[in-house]
Amino acid sequence: MKDDLKLLVVGSGGREHAIAKKLLASSHVSQVYCAPGNPGMTVDGIIPVAISELDFLALKGFCYEEKIAWTFVGPENALVAGIVDSFEADGLKIFGPAKTAAQLEGSKDFAMRFMNKYAVPTAKFATFSDSASAIEGLAEFSEPVVIKADGLAAGKGVVIAQTKDQAREEIALMFKKGQKRLVLSEFLSGAEYSLFVAVGRKDYRILPMAQDHKRAFDFDKGLNTGGMGAYSPLPQLPETDYQRMLHEVVEPTIAGLRQEKFDYCGILYIGLIMTEQGPKVIEYNVRLGDPETQVVLPRITSDFAQLIDCALNGDALPAIEVTAKACLGVVVAAAGYPGEYLKGQALPGLQATDEIKVDYANVSEKVERFVGNGGRLLCVLALEDDLQLAQAKVYSYLAQHEFVDCYYRHDIGAKATGKFAGVTGKLENLS
Repeated sequence: MKDDLKLLVVGSGGREHAIAKKLLASSHVSQVYCAPGNPGMTVDGIIPVAISELDFLALKGFCYEEKIAWTFVGPENALVAGIVDSFEADGLKIFGPAKTAAQLEGSKDFAMRFMNKYAVPTAKFATFSDSASAIEGLAEFSEPVVIKADGLAAGKGVVIAQTKDQAREEIALMFKKGQKRLVLSEFLSGAEYSLFVAVGRKDYRILPMAQDHKRAFDFDKGLNTGGMGAYSPLPQLPETDYQRMLHEVVEPTIAGLRQEKFDYCGILYIGLIMTEQGPKVIEYNVRLGDPETQVVLPRITSDFAQLIDCALNGDALPAIEVTAKACLGVVVAAAGYPGEYLKGQALPGLQATDEIKVDYANVSEKVERFVGNGGRLLCVLALEDDLQLAQAKVYSYLAQHEFVDCYYRHDIGAKATGKFAGVTGKLENLS
């Protein structure tokens, strides 16, 4: 691997902040740009570039002009739109799956058919292109029924209908809003986990696992969001279950990628649920998760940039070294998210310390202060000897600051620690 590499990360959120920060930590990397990035990234020496993640022509021009060694793609919309195909057509190195493989996230129907073809355990499903046939198809499913928009929905395109009547209403509403296809699937019960695989052209490596918290409010109440917090590792996951995930899910998935000749060089996220019958896949994503990335990457002690460099050059991937320490992150979101949210709220000055880090997402800068500019605004993180200590540090830090027109969950990590952080920030027993 060469030295003094200049790299580009595509995207603007907390995930991209975490990726860029990790790449910049490599002794081989001299500079990391992020397009379009956000002002909060500058705190860590990352340079935002005012180019949209979907403006492939301008992004490629920037790579030529700045002599970028390679590009790491953060968000799914750019991957599904074909950014990798566009870059590779012009001889530019880029980490991420090509457009065909990106359908594993871009189309729920495509992903479910792939799983069935390669014997990857998943839920029973059916796909429909109109309201009448979808409502008729409900007869094949028990309550509750999972209804998924077929295309990208930023983590918010899933409805769990508790009754058939509710399902009929949701189906009619989704088609009325312009949805072209819906996927109905059986509801799977069990603990959910996030598993990440770095896939090279020759081999692959498993990254640390994490657990995300999708619902907006404490105790998994409220609407689905892009993610309100995460933690890693997962002490509640038995080693036998983890090995089953690798053998029954990861291995056939990788075999399917190879057999389909996807030439997959990127990250594959596997959303898993541990059912009574064993591990089953809820969904694939073709990139790192947000906010899981923010808690997974700090636990990697080996050179992450070198791993990506080897994957892009077709070399054998080095082993991933991981600390035994635990990382926990809590997302601060704008009031109203994931619905209509408020913007422009002044955020408190959050100074990173040796114990606390902040990854910024939807923020802008106004008179030397960061203000809210979207749904999820930032993620506060701690890396400590165990999860309970990391949880205590994060919530203690959050309680010391006043967040106006914002909110965050108080139970991130509770499923592992048994502790719940009350609104005062004091740790109390989970009840």
